[in-house]
Amino acid sequence: MPASPNVTVVVVNYRRSDDTITCLRALRDEVDYPADALRLVGVDNASGDGSAERIAAAVPFAELIRAPANIGFAGGCNLGARRAAPGGIVGFLNSDARPHPNWIAAAVDALQRHPGAAAVASKVLDWDGERIDFAGGGVSWFGMGYSPYRGQPDGPRFDEPRDVLFGTGAAMFVRADVFAELGGFDERFFMFFEDVDLGWRLNLCGHRVRYEPTSIAYHRHHASVAGVGEFRERYLLERNALMTLYKNVEDTAVHRVLAAALALSARRGTALGGLDAAAFEMTGSGRHDHGGDDEPAMTVPKSAIAGMLAVDRFVELLPSLTRSRAAAQATRVRSDASLRPLFHDLDEPLLDLPAYLAAHRVLADAFGVTGPLADRHRVLIVTGDALSDRMAGPAIRAWNIARMLAAEQDVRLVSTNSCRFAEPPPFPVLAVRPRDLREHVDWAEVVILQGWALEQMPWLKADPDTVVVCDLYDPMHFEVLAQHRDLDPATRRDAVAATVRTLSDQLERGDFFLCASERQRHLWLGHLAALGRFTPALYDADPSSRSLLAVVPFGLPDRQPWRTGPGPRRLIEGIGDGDKLVLWAGGVYSWLDPLTLVHAVDALRERHDDVRLLFLGMRHPNPDIPEMGMAHDLRALADRLGLTDKHVFFNETWVPYEARQNWLLDADCGVTTHFEHVETTFAFRTRVLDYLWAGLPIVSTDGDSFAEVVRAERLGVVVPASDPEALAAALERVLYDGPFAAECRARIATVRGRFAWPAVLAPLIEFCRDPRPAADRLPSALHAARPRPTIAQRLRADAELARSYFADGGLGEVARRATGRIARLAREHREHREHREHRR
Repeated sequence: MPASPNVTVVVVNYRRSDDTITCLRALRDEVDYPADALRLVGVDNASGDGSAERIAAAVPFAELIRAPANIGFAGGCNLGARRAAPGGIVGFLNSDARPHPNWIAAAVDALQRHPGAAAVASKVLDWDGERIDFAGGGVSWFGMGYSPYRGQPDGPRFDEPRDVLFGTGAAMFVRADVFAELGGFDERFFMFFEDVDLGWRLNLCGHRVRYEPTSIAYHRHHASVAGVGEFRERYLLERNALMTLYKNVEDTAVHRVLAAALALSARRGTALGGLDAAAFEMTGSGRHDHGGDDEPAMTVPKSAIAGMLAVDRFVELLPSLTRSRAAAQATRVRSDASLRPLFHDLDEPLLDLPAYLAAHRVLADAFGVTGPLADRHRVLIVTGDALSDRMAGPAIRAWNIARMLAAEQDVRLVSTNSCRFAEPPPFPVLAVRPRDLREHVDWAEVVILQGWALEQMPWLKADPDTVVVCDLYDPMHFEVLAQHRDLDPATRRDAVAATVRTLSDQLERGDFFLCASERQRHLWLGHLAALGRFTPALYDADPSSRSLLAVVPFGLPDRQPWRTGPGPRRLIEGIGDGDKLVLWAGGVYSWLDPLTLVHAVDALRERHDDVRLLFLGMRHPNPDIPEMGMAHDLRALADRLGLTDKHVFFNETWVPYEARQNWLLDADCGVTTHFEHVETTFAFRTRVLDYLWAGLPIVSTDGDSFAEVVRAERLGVVVPASDPEALAAALERVLYDGPFAAECRARIATVRGRFAWPAVLAPLIEFCRDPRPAADRLPSALHAARPRPTIAQRLRADAELARSYFADGGLGEVARRATGRIARLAREHREHREHREHRR
């Protein structure tokens, strides 16, 4: 077993030695972490009341550092963090906090599971463990950090790990090397918002701060700063908010945001002090009355001038802050728009006074600082699949793309089929006729399309301005080969050819492409190369081609499944609590092989009468997709073997997307079986993701990309195609070998995070932050790559074509080809002219 990482925990004391002693003792006696890997450091911040001596005598196991002066929480933490071992982890715990036994171990585990995370934000509860003190933070547009959930009862909604902007200094961890590289906490802050500033800096330079709900601490909120005083606290909050803002907001927004923040700081002072600036604008009859020595004296509360003093101090610090800002911005790899989901509610006013709220709204509107801190783009997602509470794969993918992008961009999700939801979606979702798509495309800067959508927008092929993203996660031409096997040869050939043309049109027009696996990436790279897309301009811009074609698999929810209603053990007669349930999650299509699976279940029931197989959805939610021949053959086989409604069950209607977890949670394993053919080679079985989500051991036929994952990660059993005996043995192992099934579930828990929607969609999210045409579609590249032919060159080319047509079919063929070419050129010219006029 690998050694536990070295962890140094720093506790800063200032005249609260009893709390500090209690905290350090709890870290030694109550926390479950190897003692030889744990270093405890107490920092006495020049308390001057004998605290240092009391701490040294009471907790000799902790290293005590005596600061020569009160350097604040930020300085004290930095002083202690210097004792951390290189390559280790440094933790910070307030002296008025106490750790849960798992506080350290859970944070260390999170850092080991997420190499890209540099810090862990602990869940912090009140002293009784009943209400939230911190479960992820937010920051206002004027720079003040806050805990949006403080005071709310603890519950399941706070039990999901996620990325956050910052962790509270009351209880958090940082990789020691990263902490040192960034200079630790900014000691100019003294206290308040130094944790916000550190987290923002970590995120903008590409690190992640991970909220880990199982790393728990308990806190008496504000007890450690009780002696600061209300006036000084207000001064520090005002000053530090301005410093946080100025250091970290990106260049495109800093001036307008800072101007509004300075004005709002003044209004906070007058609002808190109960002052009315309009009272100073006294006028006489037709002239200004400047008053005199007989003006009544005015008492100005200290709270009213805290903001003024904060601004004055901010100005004094501006030269050094400007250097800090330059250093932070030089390391920036993420835009503030990309960090927008981590900011929580930027428009949170944080003060409930009428005069202040009015100014907050006026300033936000006047300076344009509401919403994101950088420009949003207009993104249109187009699918031909039905959008509803019951969705198939293409609709589910389009929905989640829209859901993820809506946090940063202005999104519309459009179906050319149908749209029916019981509850209003959180972003615009609508169904349109194909001929009405132009209005939405004209609105958009970026169009993300899938399937046959581009064929419904032929004018988009010639549009040079709109950035087009083509989602090629579904190699449709291979599916059509299998799906249309029952058609006559000519019709089948035409269907395949039409599908290939559709895909070629997308590959010729697109600016960015998505595929579901590295296997698919090789497929589409070959297709792009065959179409001539790999020009010198494209190659020179990115020899790796990752900026053109990215792997974006199908995803799974970024939260654990939870039961919201009954599953098949309650809804389907014949499936009981004690039965072993095998789930086929998804539709029954001609390129899949459910027949071998039924034969395997038929063999397995001879040894285990409690085995049950359930097909989750027989009738596709898209009315344009009829039941395929394989579904008919499946029912017939189950009937013939006497398995229907005894060992094999069919759920006729598609399970609602938001209720599918109830069916998954009832299952004991998930299965996917297919034939050995070309579709399998490049397929990405989306149903397997639901198995991962629900923690189900997986039985899979070999040959597709997910079978490689199942085998390599030991998530279940992989079997040869069309082998019912091997399949029966695999099912028997995952269903009846308890230790093996438990091991599979444990491995799944470590793997599924990499397939969560936020993770898999990262390349698309990043592209939409700065959408741009592909390098070979830029005007300069087009001019260089496709020089305009001379008249003589065009005449020679036309003559060659005419000779070829004459050889094939005489003068009649030449005339037919010429007529068709003239009509096509006229149509394309007319459509291009109409489109340009419409956009104007």
